Amino acid sequence: MKKWNNGTSFIHAGAEPDPSTGAIMTPIYQTSTYVQTAPGEHKGYEYARTQNPTRTALQNALAVIENGKYALSFASGMAATDAVARLLQPGDEVIVTNDLYGGTYRIFTKVYAGYGIRFHFINMQNADDIKKYINDKTRMIWVETPTNPLLNIVDIAAVAAIGKAHKLLTVVDNTFASPYLQNPLDDGADIVLHSATKYLGGHSDVVHGAVILNDAALEEKLRFYQNSCGAVPGPHDCWLVLRGIKTLHVRMQRHCENGEVIANYLRNHPKVARVYWPGFTDHPNHEIAKKQMRAFGGMISFTLKDDNLGKAIEVLSKTQLFALAESLGGVESLIGHPASMTHASIPREERMANGLADSLIRLSVGIEDANDLIADLQQAIG
Repeated sequence: MKKWNNGTSFIHAGAEPDPSTGAIMTPIYQTSTYVQTAPGEHKGYEYARTQNPTRTALQNALAVIENGKYALSFASGMAATDAVARLLQPGDEVIVTNDLYGGTYRIFTKVYAGYGIRFHFINMQNADDIKKYINDKTRMIWVETPTNPLLNIVDIAAVAAIGKAHKLLTVVDNTFASPYLQNPLDDGADIVLHSATKYLGGHSDVVHGAVILNDAALEEKLRFYQNSCGAVPGPHDCWLVLRGIKTLHVRMQRHCENGEVIANYLRNHPKVARVYWPGFTDHPNHEIAKKQMRAFGGMISFTLKDDNLGKAIEVLSKTQLFALAESLGGVESLIGHPASMTHASIPREERMANGLADSLIRLSVGIEDANDLIADLQQAIG
């Protein structure tokens, strides 16, 4: 498919007029099976777990916007994670970012560790630290950047170079950045993963996952897992993500603009102790963020000077525009408490060791008027 500039790609990627009606929007092909002209002979589709035209259009779009050759859609971000983890065998080892989504930590430690796969959770802010954990059993490096919830920045190009030097797969969870801000395949990553529930969908109305890559042999394996294990999305879910992608660039522009305003407001607030946002020049690896991201996003975490859980819960309960809810990346602003919500599956001692305090508050800054969001935080924090 022709390569366009960013905004044009988001609108036109994967989009072809419906051949039977000329409809400009991809139809929702709500069918479980397809008529065959003879046994084993069909027009590319036979059973909807294997293929669906709406899913095909979405997968084509995902490949384009992440600058990849192949994309696969899954029923959730965790289903996508599970498919990639199936590339591993008992005895293999994986090096993982230590500050990461709690659901990823849970599937690694509670599911795949039980199959004899070992995971090393390490701080990757200095990519060279990865080398100390590589041995003859290492098969994969798993990266989140920016990380969830501390917004740590990992140098994708440096990690991918280490991976290639040691013949390891480099997987990058690009959920927090979205393809608008960052394209890890361009920096050498082998596999890019998304919870498309978040920014790609963008409207808090769909659960979806995606994997994008360039290697044909890897794509064949992952497509086999997609079909054989069956964690596939329905056509309506695929249509919702397709719809979301069309406005990703304009939504992300506002998320980034509002994120900068809110981050600076919080940093200057007399009751706020620390703000985690990669756009600050003193944020660790800020220069790397400038290099590999187009802007700094709408995800922010912060702590209060009155650093206790009770005060944090008071703030969480008082916001009105910032809805107290899990997830992120929707048009509406959300506020959350990682220790008891998104990261509750990580043992407290590990969370604390990684810098995730019980009192940490996480914001997904939406696309409302920034002044209204500031007023909401002002009345909640005091």
